[in-house]
Amino acid sequence: QVHLVESGGGLVQAGGSLRLSCTASGRILSSNAMGWFRQAPGKEREFVAMIRWSSSSTYYTDSVKGRFTISGDNAKNMVYLQMNSLKPEDTAVYYCADSMRYWAQPRPADFSSWGQGTQVTVSS
Repeated sequence: QVHLVESGGGLVQAGGSLRLSCTASGRILSSNAMGWFRQAPGKEREFVAMIRWSSSSTYYTDSVKGRFTISGDNAKNMVYLQMNSLKPEDTAVYYCADSMRYWAQPRPADFSSWGQGTQVTVSS
């Protein structure tokens, strides 16, 4: 099991920026992908972005393309989510997640380790 800890959430005005960080520890060598998901009150957890370590390929949900950037340093066991041009609808708890699946898909079921989440609130 991989232990994940997120940081960097907070309150920001619409149009502002935040950078989330996630530190991984544990069985890191088995990690094939890491991702960010979010969950707003009363809604299901949804995919935001992911990175596959083997190819450094990145994937985003349509609503954040052009505004969010996922990056990572597998050697340092870190993954980041740079969020720009934030909107009130981006308000949610953001979770870092890890997948051991080589062809992990952008869905919660493919990720087996999760952080505790960090709150992001965007005011209008």
